[in-house]
Amino acid sequence: MRDHPISPVTEPLQYRAIGVVRGTYRPESDEQLTRGVLVDDQGQELEAVVLGRMLTLMRRHLAMEQPHLWVVYPRSRDGGHLHLQIAGIWEPSTLERTDQSPLAEAEPVHDTLPEGDDFFSIRGELIFTRPESGDLVVKVRQQPRADGSRPLPFKLQLKGEIPLDQLRHFVSLDVRRQGQDLQVENCEAIAPMPTRGGKGRGGKGRGRRAEA
Repeated sequence: MRDHPISPVTEPLQYRAIGVVRGTYRPESDEQLTRGVLVDDQGQELEAVVLGRMLTLMRRHLAMEQPHLWVVYPRSRDGGHLHLQIAGIWEPSTLERTDQSPLAEAEPVHDTLPEGDDFFSIRGELIFTRPESGDLVVKVRQQPRADGSRPLPFKLQLKGEIPLDQLRHFVSLDVRRQGQDLQVENCEAIAPMPTRGGKGRGGKGRGRRAEA
């Protein structure tokens, strides 16, 4: 078992959008378990869907009436709502009971992370920033699917102050969820992104958005 749900970066321009949120998952209905909400300790409801094999794990091994630290992929919805795709759970004390290997009992386990709850790692192209209002947008490209097709990139709406000179750069962001918002805590500009036709990044503006 890995010691962290967010894998180390292996390439300088590696896109990703992943994080952890602690909350109680409430399905839409008994018949529709894959759609519902995550409810945090403040009572904030976050729209959520469950991906793939997580359903089996949830049904067989998790006390669903209790909060858990979920591994999620974030998406932005109209109106500033946060949408979460539940891809896993970070709860070694539970997961080790499903692991039959001798290593499962070799070391003590911890159900917390050094970064704390509601931490996200976002890596992608900064396509919009308006420092005076704290609004910014990052475009994230996804890995090709098994059949070779390429899913469309998606845009994440974030909160934070990033200078205009980092527009059209590939950025690595440490982000913290605050209610329905994803607030940037740390930003590192990795490299400028190529522009169409080899042109520069353009002139001045209060906020600038690159074409997707």
